[in-house]
Amino acid sequence: MAEVTDGDFEAEVIGSELPVLVEFTADWCPPCRQMAPVLAALAAEEGERLKVVQLDVDTNPETTLAYGVLSMPTFMVFRGGEPVKSLVGSRPKRRLLEELSDVL
Repeated sequence: MAEVTDGDFEAEVIGSELPVLVEFTADWCPPCRQMAPVLAALAAEEGERLKVVQLDVDTNPETTLAYGVLSMPTFMVFRGGEPVKSLVGSRPKRRLLEELSDVL
């Protein structure tokens, strides 16, 4: 799964043609680690319709602060350069897909 940084967030997420699911994550966050296989599967299955990336909150404070992320994992969907949906906490893939269905 692709990682984005403060430096390339604009190009990779804001400028993306596809909707982008950004996971704001941290190495010290167990629920974030639980989500890794779920997000990898989602990226593989929905790659045509959805770009899935991760942003490490500890090494990318600018973007984290800019979007007011306080809890990990936080998922934000960006479409047309704007955040259109925000979800907090880990969840099974089926539920994540259901919650993303309106933005895919």
